[in-house]
Amino acid sequence: MRKAAPIFAALGDETRLQLIARLSAGGPLSITKLTAGFPMTRQAITKHLRVMEEAGLVRSTTQGRENLWAIEEARLVEARRYLQQISSVWDERLVRLKRFVER
Repeated sequence: MRKAAPIFAALGDETRLQLIARLSAGGPLSITKLTAGFPMTRQAITKHLRVMEEAGLVRSTTQGRENLWAIEEARLVEARRYLQQISSVWDERLVRLKRFVER
């Protein structure tokens, strides 16, 4: 679980979730395309991207004079795996509760 904490901390912000959604839908994007329509500066968006980069959720590559941002899919898969584990535990508990109540 310790490895998952930085992932969920980084995703615990609405702006970062929106950035993940954009990157998921559009593939690698430049900061110009990522900031289009956001009510904040490129510098602010870059700070959010750096937080996610430190958590291993996104990566930046240089193409010409632009940095392109892309999702690190393995980290999102890891986050989903942790959520599925938690969900499985709760599913088991609910089944036991249902059996107990029905007796």
